[in-house]
Amino acid sequence: MLAEQTLEKLNAMKLYGMAGYMRTWLERAPDTQVGPADLVGPLVDAEWVHRENKKLTSRLRNARLRQTACLEDIDYSLARGLTKAQMLELSTSHWVEQAQNVLVTGPTGVGKSFLACALGQKACRDGYSVVYRRASRLFDELAQARADGTYPHLLRRLAKARVLILDDFGLEPLGTSERKELLEVLEDRYGSGATVVTTNQAFSDWPTIFPNASCATALIDRVIHHCDIVSIEGDSYRRREAEASLESRRSRRSG
Repeated sequence: MLAEQTLEKLNAMKLYGMAGYMRTWLERAPDTQVGPADLVGPLVDAEWVHRENKKLTSRLRNARLRQTACLEDIDYSLARGLTKAQMLELSTSHWVEQAQNVLVTGPTGVGKSFLACALGQKACRDGYSVVYRRASRLFDELAQARADGTYPHLLRRLAKARVLILDDFGLEPLGTSERKELLEVLEDRYGSGATVVTTNQAFSDWPTIFPNASCATALIDRVIHHCDIVSIEGDSYRRREAEASLESRRSRRSG
């Protein structure tokens, strides 16, 4: 079994000469107690891990995730509407392979960005390319690309990413050009790439983001089709931390 695993890794790393020699040796001397698998196996494993770590580092660097987050760090002790079953399913990254979207909704400060970055980090660990952008930054980037002639290149780069994270979406209504650009981005990715959207806007409020009804329908359809919805509830983390810090200072002063 070790020999077959070693051969698979040699071929995966395109070390075909080593793989061919090892297979020939195994066929000629199958009963030898100490064989190349025992010697080469650990070396191959080390090379495999080294290369995989380099690729992961590159994927994380290119993703430019806003936060250092991972799914294993999610705190389920707080009643926020998150379920371990749903997170376990998302942690498989099947949604990425199937080009399904993930919509994360909830009020400000409850951890939507953390969850989106954690999903992106897990996708990177599973070998998928990820691009993270805050919605406002993405629209600025698209506008700049139109101005300097790199717009088609940027659209291709966004379409190529297996996961696009669109964070803090819907904080303000979209202009005509922004609606058109977003529709182009989502249309290019439809059925071929997974998109994660975080927003504090309920579906019933989305018409305020898209003043144009027909555009709103088209955009919403591309987001919610084949979509997992994660609704986070509760109070703002930042507000709780500020209150805890204030209470701590009061305690120290009174002590």
